[in-house]
Amino acid sequence: MATVEEYVGAPPAPMEATLPLHQVVAFVVMVALLVVAPFFFYPVFLMKALCFALFACAFNLLIGYVGLLSFGHAAFLGSAGYVSAHGAKVWGLPPELAIVAGTAAAGALGLVIGALAIRSRGIYFANITLALAQMVFFFSVQAKFTGGEDGIQSVPRGVLFGVLDLRQPLTMYFAVLAIFLIGFLIVYRAIHSPFGQVLKAVRENEPRATSLGYRAEHYKLLAFMLSATLSGLAGSTKAIVFQLASLTDVHWTMSGEVVLMTLVGGLGTVFGPVVGAFILIGLEHWLAQLGAWLTIVQGAIFVVCVLTFRRGIVGELSRLLRKPL
Repeated sequence: MATVEEYVGAPPAPMEATLPLHQVVAFVVMVALLVVAPFFFYPVFLMKALCFALFACAFNLLIGYVGLLSFGHAAFLGSAGYVSAHGAKVWGLPPELAIVAGTAAAGALGLVIGALAIRSRGIYFANITLALAQMVFFFSVQAKFTGGEDGIQSVPRGVLFGVLDLRQPLTMYFAVLAIFLIGFLIVYRAIHSPFGQVLKAVRENEPRATSLGYRAEHYKLLAFMLSATLSGLAGSTKAIVFQLASLTDVHWTMSGEVVLMTLVGGLGTVFGPVVGAFILIGLEHWLAQLGAWLTIVQGAIFVVCVLTFRRGIVGELSRLLRKPL
C-alpha cells in the first residue's frame, strides 16, 4: 500500500495526450462535409448556419460545461454585429479588423455583465443576464449609430487581408468556414484542458472545488468572457456575411433560439450545438413559407426531441455508441 509521502511526492497524473480516435474521425467528417457543401447547397444558407453553429458552441461552453444558463447571450451576438458593421461601413475598416473590433466589444461586454451576474446562481443568474441583455436591446433601439429599427444596412464585405474578395460567395463561405473552425477548436481545446476540467468540477460540486483551492468565481467569469467573445465572433461574422446589423440579433428571442439549438443537438457535447444549429436553421430555411406557423412547428419538434432524445440528438448517439461526442 502506498504511503502518504509517496502520494505527495508523485507527479500529477498526465491528461490524455492523444485525441480520441472517434472524435478525430467525427471532426474530419464534419470538415469534409462542410467543404463540399457549398457546391450542393445555397452558400448564404450555409454561412448563416455556420455563424449560428459557432454561437451555439459558445453558449454550450457556458451551460454545458459550467452549468450556467444565460438568457442574455443575444446581447453579445447583436452588439458585436453592430460594432463590426459600423466599423466596416463608417470607419472604413477592412473585414478582418471589423470582425476583431466586434469580437473585442463582445468580450468587454461579457466582462461587465459577467462581473455583475456571476455571483448569482440558477434562475437568478438567468434572470440577471436577461435583464442586462434587455438593457443592451433598448440601448440599441435608442442609439444613433445602430440605426434604430432600420439597423445598419449595406455593410461592405471588403477584401480580407487585402487579398480575398469577400464579394464572391464561395470566397466568403470559406472565410466563414475558417472562422467557424477556429472558434470550434478553441472551444474544444478549452473543455479538454486543465481549465476545462476545473470548470467541470465547479459544475459538479462548486463547494468541493472551492475547498480544493480553486477560485470558482474567477473560473466562471473567465468561461463567461470566453463564451461572450466567441458569441461576438459569430455576430461580427454574421454582420459581414449579410451586410446587415439589426435588432433581431440583440432581441431576447435570439437567446431562446440558441438554447433550443443546444438542447436539440445535445447539451454538454462537442458536436451537438453544430448539429442543432444546422437543424434549426434548416427548418427556418425550408419551412419559411409557413410564416407564423414556423414557430409552432419548431416548438413541436422541440417537444418531440425532448421526449425522444432526452440528451439531444448527439447525446443519445453518444450513449448508444458509448463514446462521448
